[in-house]
Amino acid sequence: MNPQLPIPPHFNPAKVGEIWRVPYQQRSTEAEAWTKQHDIKPASQDKSRVCLLLIDVQNTFCIPEFELFVGGKSGKAAVEDNGRLCEFIYHNLSEITTIVPTMDTHTAMQIFHPIFWVNSLGQHPIPSATNITPDDIHRGNWKVNPAVSYSLGYEYEFLEKHAYHYVKQLTDNGKYPLTVWSYHSMLGGIGHALVSAVEEAIFFHSIARNSQAQFEIKGNNPLTENYSVLSPEVLQSFDNLPIAQKNTRLIKQLLDFDRVIIAGQAKSHCVAWTIDDLLTDIKQIDINLAQKFISSKIVHPLCNTWNC
Repeated sequence: MNPQLPIPPHFNPAKVGEIWRVPYQQRSTEAEAWTKQHDIKPASQDKSRVCLLLIDVQNTFCIPEFELFVGGKSGKAAVEDNGRLCEFIYHNLSEITTIVPTMDTHTAMQIFHPIFWVNSLGQHPIPSATNITPDDIHRGNWKVNPAVSYSLGYEYEFLEKHAYHYVKQLTDNGKYPLTVWSYHSMLGGIGHALVSAVEEAIFFHSIARNSQAQFEIKGNNPLTENYSVLSPEVLQSFDNLPIAQKNTRLIKQLLDFDRVIIAGQAKSHCVAWTIDDLLTDIKQIDINLAQKFISSKIVHPLCNTWNC
């Protein structure tokens, strides 16, 4: 392992919890100079290939006062996480082959958003405080909002049947019950964007290592949640037809790396289910492959294994 690299002078830890424009051209020039100064080789020359998988490091989860900010016990956990994450990327710039950021991506009319559901009075559920179970639908507490069928392009009868099938499948599969979330990670909105400081570190890495960041979109299917970047919560509708697919391409790609480091938000949902899906696939191939995966939420701090 190479000695740890210093942190470039542009990084300001006090700004990790803020939103700002990354000066790409300036950072590009600095990254190329940094490469020469520290003799950083292109990623194509790595003998041991390392992937840094970043789960949903987006403003909607990571910036105070945004929709689903992960405050944790300290009240600013996601900000603290991202400060450590940026330092980790800079210190290990020459060791990380590829960075794969996942992007939770939503539009208004999705099965986990308030507008999708109504009660007998035509009211929508309270976001982040409402779970919907099969019993709720049986009792008529919640039903699919008839008005959304037009925009989604489905017959209302189909949506009704799918909604019941969906919440039942979550229960039968031991998943979290359907949570009605606040509108978040909205496509085209500022909450969807990566945290500025992390975006800057990823861009700096891309230029310094000649390594394209590989963005993975998830969560834009209106008929299912998609906590894990590797698989939606439910794959089939009530009539056994596919509504979504596993990301088999990414699963295979991750297994081909010599080491995969996983970080991001949040431990309770998207990080947890991504790791669970990975382990499920690994068990079907070779359980020993699990040794190549490190999660910053499980093996912490990363300093135990990598430069910090």
